[in-house]
Amino acid sequence: MFLNTLTPKFYVALTGTSSLISGLILIFEWWYFRKYGTSFIEQVSLNHLGPWLGGVENNNNGNNNTNNSQNNNQQSVPECKVWRNPLNLLRGAEYNRYTWVTGKEPLTYYDMNLSAQDHQTFFTCDTDHSRPSDESVMQRAWRERNPQARIKAAHEALEKDSECATAYILLAEEEATTILETERLFKQALKVGEANYKKSQSTQHLGAHYEAIHRRDTNVCVYVRRRLAMCARKLGRVKEAVKMMRDLMKEFPMMSVLNIHENLIEALLELQAYADVQAVLAKYDDISLPKSATICYTAALLKARAVADKFSPEIASKRGLSTAEMNAVEAIHRAVEFNPHVPKYLLETKSLILPPEHLLKRGDSEAIAYAFFHLPHWKRVDGALNLLHCTWEGTFRMIPYPLEKGHLFYPYPSCTESADRELLPAFHEVSVYPKKELPFFILFTAGLCSVTALLALLTHQFPEPMGLVAKTFLNTITSPFNFLVEKLEGVLPSNLWHQLTRL
Repeated sequence: MFLNTLTPKFYVALTGTSSLISGLILIFEWWYFRKYGTSFIEQVSLNHLGPWLGGVENNNNGNNNTNNSQNNNQQSVPECKVWRNPLNLLRGAEYNRYTWVTGKEPLTYYDMNLSAQDHQTFFTCDTDHSRPSDESVMQRAWRERNPQARIKAAHEALEKDSECATAYILLAEEEATTILETERLFKQALKVGEANYKKSQSTQHLGAHYEAIHRRDTNVCVYVRRRLAMCARKLGRVKEAVKMMRDLMKEFPMMSVLNIHENLIEALLELQAYADVQAVLAKYDDISLPKSATICYTAALLKARAVADKFSPEIASKRGLSTAEMNAVEAIHRAVEFNPHVPKYLLETKSLILPPEHLLKRGDSEAIAYAFFHLPHWKRVDGALNLLHCTWEGTFRMIPYPLEKGHLFYPYPSCTESADRELLPAFHEVSVYPKKELPFFILFTAGLCSVTALLALLTHQFPEPMGLVAKTFLNTITSPFNFLVEKLEGVLPSNLWHQLTRL
């Protein structure tokens, strides 16, 4: 009887009011999401209703206590510069082995072309006309696309001049099939290179001609000594490798552009010399210096190491995070914001491939290069991967929206995906930056607002048909209950039925 007395004006008023309220909620939710990067209703549900009901993890692990000391030091957005991978593998002894086993090429032409340009920059100079082997043969060898043509050119250079250090370098990189053979060739290159370095060191001040020769000989010595340290690391002589790297950094401090400290960090982690790793980070994890995944994630690993073995998300949700746990979570959030692709490789939810010879900082290529060498170090620390698994996705609730603002670092560059596709082989699925999706409540209120506004418009235009539709809909909903009441009335005794109706 109540439904029959309702007029179409009531339905217009009802749907219009519902549309207005849901529209206001939608506007507020959108404003809050644009300003704070999260849904207001979702935050209230997680932070207040969830703990009150006792079924949701307390999410106070950094949203309100994040250290914003680096916000005032944000750098300008850089271009997508490609860097030489400081831990790059050997083509002959490592990359070629992968090709022999799988039949797949781990390196792209773009990546190898960048390496050829690097080699020409490092190992040649304008004065090579005085050295026929380097000028006529080795410069051509670095530009060759065919590996066999490069190796043949290197042998030809050694036939002309047995004192050609760069020819030994090429053979060590591409012809040697074992690490031991590679080390032997690099030692020969070092013997020749150091002799040339000492000669050019005494004459470098005589003019630009001699200065260019000395610069080239310095590059050869630094490159070979670093490669020898990497060979020692691969052969298990880690302490020897650490000493060689330290000596190299001390003797050539201006060659920091080669990021030798990242080789040192990885070797020290293998020795579990965490205090020494912290000392290296104290020098290179500085606001004024460029960051890398190795720097950020190693800092997070050291802080996670202090609390990871006793960390439990259930206990943390009840008592809150301790100061040490908060520092570890903030370090993980910092690392994930710098490169969000790394956790999937460390947690082994995405398969690894051989790292490329060049990488893009904050890109998928850097994530692969980092995880390829550092995954064992995370596994060695009890509970570190569990802490990463529980906390890394919380980073994206802290990043402002739109993403152009950034949080602890400059905004994530939009060009990384296309650059990574050039660096990584075609059989690898390139990881894309996790896009920030609209919260469910914004989509829900938008749908509710649209539906109620449409109902209000239809009711206003067609009052009688819409009233009939509303009555039919309500009768459809109430018919199962009416059927149940009729069944109960027929089954239950009359006295019991009267008592229930009174209640």
